[in-house]
Amino acid sequence: MNTLFLHCRPGFESEVCSEISEHAALLGVAGYAKAKPQTACAEFICNDAEGAAQIMGALRFKQLIFPRQWARGSFVELPESDRISVLLEYLADYPVAGSLWLEVMDSNDGKELSTFCRKFEVPLRKALVKAGRLMENGPGPRLLLTFVSGRRVFLGLADADNSAMWPMGIPRLKFPREAPSRSTLKLEEAWHHFIPREQWEQRLGDDMTGVDLGAAPGGWTYQLVRRGMLVTAIDNGPMAESLMDTGLVQHLMVDGFTWKPKQMVDWMVCDIVEKPARTASMIEEWLGDGHCREAVVNLKLPMKQRYAEVRRLLERIEEGFKARKVKVSIGCKQLYHDREEVTCHLRRLDIKPR
Repeated sequence: MNTLFLHCRPGFESEVCSEISEHAALLGVAGYAKAKPQTACAEFICNDAEGAAQIMGALRFKQLIFPRQWARGSFVELPESDRISVLLEYLADYPVAGSLWLEVMDSNDGKELSTFCRKFEVPLRKALVKAGRLMENGPGPRLLLTFVSGRRVFLGLADADNSAMWPMGIPRLKFPREAPSRSTLKLEEAWHHFIPREQWEQRLGDDMTGVDLGAAPGGWTYQLVRRGMLVTAIDNGPMAESLMDTGLVQHLMVDGFTWKPKQMVDWMVCDIVEKPARTASMIEEWLGDGHCREAVVNLKLPMKQRYAEVRRLLERIEEGFKARKVKVSIGCKQLYHDREEVTCHLRRLDIKPR
């Protein structure tokens, strides 16, 4: 089990390789990363048999920016028939699992395999339970089978509380028909990823205020209004009438990079298409000067060296907060609904919660 297998957005395989290689080097785990373009996955092959477990034990999955899912294990070649018997033989050396997920890559090949996985899961699950290799809702790790083809599978393990919230890291969110744009799913996914569900009432309450920079037509404003917040929408473009009719939205046609609220708001959200360096400066000012308690902001990415650019921007933001002597927690993830961008969540830790 010396291989760490990672899912990602197609086209971001090299970013995953760079990121996991950096973490492995810092942890002193020798190995190498490899990936093929547009396959939506990458591997880190550890020289030591326990290397993958060491990496997963030292890192929190939510710390990672570009991977959508991870598992430690090895590849297994399967016959055309009686695949379950072969899997049971390999699993004899694995710990008893507490849950089972069958996964594929987010690629055209993966989509073709999804039907096979749906049909295969039921008999496999029954066989695992019967053989004592799966105890549903038990204390064991999650068993993750990632099918590359019907004949080849990555047999992996991950702790349920230190891996993706959804199979393949793809959230099952339904687009609200009344939302003015599909971008609304970006912010909804960010809530799920960055804020524990049990804290939603406290941190996303209906007595709060929010600002949406670059709001039109209102995809992100919709999520704030849905939580019952009073929202100031900043954009020179028109807002959806359905949002304005709620009475919860004030629309100001001004520059989102220069406008500031007269008093602190609970949330600032921003999905403006702009150079990431300029957006990073805006983030530093909003949190550093106390204009908001929390923020969700998208950083658009360059075409090359995307992981290096994200790390540089995050370090710059962190240094800016240190210079201002303010404490801010920073999270960053390329969410499923992101494209050529990453989503950052920031929260002031030195301001009393409401």
